[in-house]
Amino acid sequence: MHRQRVMARTLGLATAVALAATACGSQKTESTGSASTAPSASAAVTTPESSPSSDDKPAGDPSASPSASASSASPSASASASSSPSASPSVKAVMANGDDSEQVRELQARLKQLKLMSVAPTGFYGSKTTTAVKSFQSRNGLTASGSVDAETWKKIQGLTKKPTADELRPPTVNEVDAPDPRCMTGRVMCISKESRTLAWMIDGKVISTMDVRFGSENTPTREGVFDVGWKAKEWTSTIYHTPMPYAMFFSGGQAVHYSADFAARGYSGASHGCVNVRDKAKLSKLFDDVKVGDKVVVYW
Repeated sequence: MHRQRVMARTLGLATAVALAATACGSQKTESTGSASTAPSASAAVTTPESSPSSDDKPAGDPSASPSASASSASPSASASASSSPSASPSVKAVMANGDDSEQVRELQARLKQLKLMSVAPTGFYGSKTTTAVKSFQSRNGLTASGSVDAETWKKIQGLTKKPTADELRPPTVNEVDAPDPRCMTGRVMCISKESRTLAWMIDGKVISTMDVRFGSENTPTREGVFDVGWKAKEWTSTIYHTPMPYAMFFSGGQAVHYSADFAARGYSGASHGCVNVRDKAKLSKLFDDVKVGDKVVVYW
């Protein structure tokens, strides 16, 4: 009986590990790579974790992501009417914190022209956008609400030019977001969804940074505080049959890993929930530095 119980536990752990290890991959099929040896039993943790958003994004909505449709019922849905005073009076916000749309992306690009934002446009109206808008309003004698009403939008448009495609979606490396307070102690992969960056930090000091992308609206990357459960220099998703080199698993089947698809297509693609990195050389060095048990913080 004792031998049967031991065998049953062993089989159960192996099954849980297999499920946790194969849940991620690129949204575009890539050639299959070789799999590494099976991870330890600690990889069987599959319960999503969440924490209150540090950027006032509504918590508890696992489907919310930067790729959400601009036709949602947010204030930005009526932004096309902003040119008409009767349709969008100055007291009504055209864009505000929490909105996610192409118009927000244009706003961010114009604010960057004014040197009020340093991060690349993301389309999500978060804390950095709110701060930049407040600064613009204060400098131009407007009510510093942090939301964009018709008067503010007209003023911004008058002082900037229509953003180019490269300004809206820069091909260059993203500028790093301000670290979340939870990243300021210990060894942390500090991952910002707003700036789409990963900062490797030790005791509050940034050691290296890199561009990242996330899951789509249907397969979002979980937000919260996690630990690196296990690592695999070579790994292949058995669900999506995509290679996941330099994988560092932090939440069930979600991992930080290199993506050839991201390197080739950039932000026109997405993962199935993992944090994709496109700079293989940087990630290789990070993989060597990160230890099992190091903290991972994913935030807005």
